[in-house]
Amino acid sequence: MCYGPEFAGRVLDHWAYLNKVEIDFSRPGKPTDNAFIEAFNARLRAECLNASWILSLADARERIEEWRCHYNEERPHSALGNLTPRDFANQAEPAQEVA
Repeated sequence: MCYGPEFAGRVLDHWAYLNKVEIDFSRPGKPTDNAFIEAFNARLRAECLNASWILSLADARERIEEWRCHYNEERPHSALGNLTPRDFANQAEPAQEVA
C-alpha cells in the first residue's frame, strides 16, 4: 500500500480534476509568492490555534469558527481603513447598485 506524499498528490490531483480546480503551488522556500495568505496563516496560528489547547476536532471547529466570525465581523483591519470586513463590504454595496 502507498501512504506517502505521492498517494496524497494523486488524490489531490483527482479531486482537482473532478472539481475543475487548477492547482498552483508556491515555489518551495518562497513564502513571499503569496504574502497575503502567509500573513493570514500567521494570524490564525498566533491568535487562534496557539492561543489555547484544542481538545478534539469538534472543539477545533468551534474555536476556529468563533475566531473567523470575530476576524470578519468585529475586528477592524488597517488595510480597510480600520473598518471590519463586513462594514467595508456593506460600504461598497451602494456603489455597486449605482453602477
